[in-house]
Amino acid sequence: MDLGAILSHIEDGDSDEIERRLLQYNQENSRTFTFDQKEEDKRVRLCQGLLTVLGRQVQPRCQKACLETLRILSRDKRVLAPVATREGMLVLGRLAGLESADEIGGGPEDVQVLVEALKCLCNIVFNSQEAQQVGADIQMARGLCRQLQMGRACWHEVELFSLRLIFLLSALRTDVRDSLRRELSAVSVLTRVLEDTLCVRWVGPYEVAAPSPMAPPLSAEATERTMEALKALFNLTLSSSTEEDGAHQLRRISAIMRHVLMLKAQTDDKTEEAHSNAINLLSNITVSCLDVLIDVPVQDGQAQYEGRNMEAVWVLLKFMEKRIDRGANYKEGLTPVLSLLTESSRHHREIRKYIKAQVLPPLKDVKNRPEVGSTVRNKLVRLMTHVDTSVKQSAAEFLFVLCKESVDSLLKYTGYGNAAGLLAARGLLAGGRGEGQYSEDEDSDTDEYNINPITGHIEEPMPNPVEDMTEEQKEYEAEKLASMFDQLSRQELIKPMGVRRDGTLAPLEETVSKCTVDSSSSDSD
Repeated sequence: MDLGAILSHIEDGDSDEIERRLLQYNQENSRTFTFDQKEEDKRVRLCQGLLTVLGRQVQPRCQKACLETLRILSRDKRVLAPVATREGMLVLGRLAGLESADEIGGGPEDVQVLVEALKCLCNIVFNSQEAQQVGADIQMARGLCRQLQMGRACWHEVELFSLRLIFLLSALRTDVRDSLRRELSAVSVLTRVLEDTLCVRWVGPYEVAAPSPMAPPLSAEATERTMEALKALFNLTLSSSTEEDGAHQLRRISAIMRHVLMLKAQTDDKTEEAHSNAINLLSNITVSCLDVLIDVPVQDGQAQYEGRNMEAVWVLLKFMEKRIDRGANYKEGLTPVLSLLTESSRHHREIRKYIKAQVLPPLKDVKNRPEVGSTVRNKLVRLMTHVDTSVKQSAAEFLFVLCKESVDSLLKYTGYGNAAGLLAARGLLAGGRGEGQYSEDEDSDTDEYNINPITGHIEEPMPNPVEDMTEEQKEYEAEKLASMFDQLSRQELIKPMGVRRDGTLAPLEETVSKCTVDSSSSDSD
């Protein structure tokens, strides 16, 4: 389709011909995402022309065709200058229903116009910093919150793209995020959207009625809206606190997230995606408010520990293991759930004890190294030496908390070699405990085993390599080894390190000299 012909008809003002030409262009370019740079100037002029047509009194069919074309053009960041202006954004905001509190009039065509305008705004805000600034200036978020509170939510796409636009604005503009939280009470608005979408029925202050085992999976449309609302809430709760958001509201959100974890979507992939968004949001919630995850009555067949309902925790553990088994994208896919489980275990005794029973049960296989095998413990220990620092730190911290931050207990489950990175970072190479406060009601279950603390397993007796050597040969081999280490050190291929009294690493010379000084002081006494 020749853009010049479309531009000429826009100048003539024949709305019927404009509509016909645009529908043809839209059909030809519905899947176009890369554009010819030679026609960039024409596309800029077309954007301006479309805004001119949308500013006139034209039929909804023509408006819809113009908006579809503008949505296609908005995939190109280089042509958005005419649209990313106050005038352009106001035109689109009016068509998206963000300026009026009135109900949507007319028929399905009016709804389609509103949806297309919201889609355009999503593309434009995502691709243009200027549009983001204008969106903040004209208080677009206020209109979006009003739209979600009105009866327009009965249209799936209207709510879906309103939620997506809130997500984009709150992700890209910190000032809009603050306004949504403090002035527009958007956390409450989005929470209400989730309640309506998920058909939440409260049976207690922080307890949602469990879904029936015979209930059908969550519909595809409801799943889409749920995930958009969860992503928007994630942005708004990034710095949540009980003082600012209120413990009551955060506990209500936690209860809804528990409900989400209990639900199934149409496919396993969609279920996992919904659970992932719920986990991300729970990671933002003040940890003291996560008690609602287990403070619900235990039903027959559900996981429980000491009378607490552990079904949600069991789902989190299964999610974690599934992400580990996937073997890719650990940083984005695995670390959030590891962090959530770690903090929950650190602050909630029952959760920690239940998870430890699942992840670190009493050791039975002590002949294999802890990183060898297919249990959850084996998988987590392997992650302790992962190349990605954040991944290995998350896995190590999780296991450390399950061991009540006891170095001796951790080494029995992981071995010193796997735990060395964590211990060095925490200044615990000399042993001891972390700073966490834990109950004293659990004893070691491996005291009867003579486990090698370096490798974390029982080793078969090895022959002594120097057994048949004379004293002269032993001395020769020792001097040879020392000479090799000295040579590597001088070439700066290795740097010998020692451990200070506080458990942190230091160059060997420093630790040796410190020991010498301490010894001299002791002798003089």
